[in-house]
Amino acid sequence: MNIGDVASQTGLPAKTIRYYEDIGLVRPKRDGNGYRAFNSAELHKLAFLARSRSLGFTIEDCRALLALYEDRGRASADVKLVAHEHLARIDRKLAELEAMRSTLSYLVEKCHGDDRPDCPILDDLAQPDAVPS
Repeated sequence: MNIGDVASQTGLPAKTIRYYEDIGLVRPKRDGNGYRAFNSAELHKLAFLARSRSLGFTIEDCRALLALYEDRGRASADVKLVAHEHLARIDRKLAELEAMRSTLSYLVEKCHGDDRPDCPILDDLAQPDAVPS
């Protein structure tokens, strides 16, 4: 199967597939003409990677998860640890986003939004040491 077929089946752009090959996540064989020849195992890995990335796992997380997936002697606790660490990163990001939303919401509420030049949003943005509320 060529890269175009694999891209169609996995929903990954060919450029991403080439990148995954460059960093060693997949290793398709090469035909005599030098073209990549993906087998069903490589196709499955790419689908696995596409799903993992869609859940926000980092490339290194994907590398670890793929290694665990291929290791039939793995402990599910190892898989859970990778997922748990990613979930903690998501929770931290959500907290950061909520703080940003809260601050911006407060500033939008304080701004009169009229023809006057004074604006609490710009005043806050101009403060070099402003700490989000």
